[in-house]
Amino acid sequence: MTQQARRLRARLAALGAAGATALAAAGVQGAAHAAEAPLPVVITGEDRVDLSLHSDNGDPTEPQVDLRIDVPGEEFEGDGEVPSVHRGEYTIRIDARGLKGVARADLPCEADGLVAVCTGYDLYAGTTFNRVGGIRLDLSDDSEAGDTGKIVVTGEGEGLDFTPLTVDVRVGGPELLNRELSLPKDLKAGETFEPPLGVMNVGGLPSEGAVLRLYGSRGLSFPDDFGNCSSSVVDTGPLLRQHTEVLCTFPGTLDAGAAYSPAGPVRVRTADFALHDIFSYSFRPLEPGEAETLHRGEGRRQGSGPDLTLERAGEADPAQYTRYAELDLPTTNTYDLALTGASASGEAGDTVTAEIGFANNGPAWISALRSGGEPFSFTVVAPEGATVTTAPKQCRAITVDGSVPGHRCSVATPLLEDARLTFPFELRVDEVVEGARGRVAMPDWDNPFDSDPSNDVAWIVLNAPGEPGDDGTGGSDGGPSGDPSAPGSGDGDGSGGGTDDDGTDPASGGGPGDDADGGLALTGAQGVGLLSGAAVLALGLGAAVVAYQRRRAGRDGEAAV
Repeated sequence: MTQQARRLRARLAALGAAGATALAAAGVQGAAHAAEAPLPVVITGEDRVDLSLHSDNGDPTEPQVDLRIDVPGEEFEGDGEVPSVHRGEYTIRIDARGLKGVARADLPCEADGLVAVCTGYDLYAGTTFNRVGGIRLDLSDDSEAGDTGKIVVTGEGEGLDFTPLTVDVRVGGPELLNRELSLPKDLKAGETFEPPLGVMNVGGLPSEGAVLRLYGSRGLSFPDDFGNCSSSVVDTGPLLRQHTEVLCTFPGTLDAGAAYSPAGPVRVRTADFALHDIFSYSFRPLEPGEAETLHRGEGRRQGSGPDLTLERAGEADPAQYTRYAELDLPTTNTYDLALTGASASGEAGDTVTAEIGFANNGPAWISALRSGGEPFSFTVVAPEGATVTTAPKQCRAITVDGSVPGHRCSVATPLLEDARLTFPFELRVDEVVEGARGRVAMPDWDNPFDSDPSNDVAWIVLNAPGEPGDDGTGGSDGGPSGDPSAPGSGDGDGSGGGTDDDGTDPASGGGPGDDADGGLALTGAQGVGLLSGAAVLALGLGAAVVAYQRRRAGRDGEAAV
């Protein structure tokens, strides 16, 4: 809870039961504030801005401080006119004179030098509809490392009690960058590697301590147990958000212009199912008193081994250090996507069920972490003489190859290494055609991570002739056999088959989605993209990694994983 939120809660408590009831009534009815006590409101925004001497301090067109007014009540989320909680003129005064000789400030509203005045009338519950404006801060000709200043934002209005905001501004403080990483050669799933961690203080002042954050997505872990580190593991909920995080605190001073590295190895372990998992690390300055509180967070486990320490490195080139230090690894694992068809018999007018099976036979999972869980798909064409009367909700009607009626079924990602899904289709037999076959297929593509493309095609066979079992339900070259709904560890309750009521696949981490051409599309970290129908673009792994690193090279700010 922020300091502003605590102040707001205290003011609400001071109103008493009668005042709180009046506030609630005003919020529901959209009427003006009717309580006798003033309505407590809080001016919100960034309360601290550190200006770097070595960058543009973010997008030069974007403000670092977004001023808003936080008003008690439940924020409106419906359609139509937003009901106001308070009506009446109010004034917000932004005083940036404390930045004279420190930094340049671009203020909103009507500004006279380093003082601006903003006015308003209606106030609404929450902050979304109560934006005052933005403040952009930049270095001035007089800015020097260590300069500090303040912006004070106050408000007044009849029937309103404003909590002001103070924005502390510092120039050239500690600025920690991370040593760049390179992809380890020939790293295989199940192996452990030691990334070359390092930090350099490119700021103008020493950093009194540092915090190291290690992050690994679902297929990565950190086997070391350092006494000055704590860890937390998220292994439930959406697969996209499952991860392990380690935080380490270093109380020593990091001098300006100096580089440091861990005195001992820090290891990253890859699981047998890992493929294109995300590893990242970052250093930041240690806040006063943080060393005693950081490791006490809920769900954190304190290490019990010897402390990890930092040692000063030799001469370092700032060009080898970056704000972002992350890798997608390992890159050599594979999975096996497999389709299973079905067979049925029926007379003209009968309705039969064909259960299409989809499986990932592993050993790798399909993380799709860079694409945010983008789904992929396969197509289904009914056998001759039959019509689809009911399709799974993940499947929608399309035309295949431009003219053939069919369906496209979406499979959400991430997809577990042992995923088993079923897609039941109900078919009406319009005309008995002996041995009629309908095609179930993933796109004809060159996917270097699918170890067995022969089972990417299966068949729905109606009224098959021949010996029992000769139903052609396997893959195009024999394909998978057995029950496609056999239990797997999955992402659901372990039942292993079918779909959840909300349309999501229990073995995957997202909901169904569309792609423009009905084909399987793995993007981002998978290094493969699918273009229209028969047009396939397969990106080699090396090219994908290089392209990704180039995209990251020019970014500013902190990485969010």
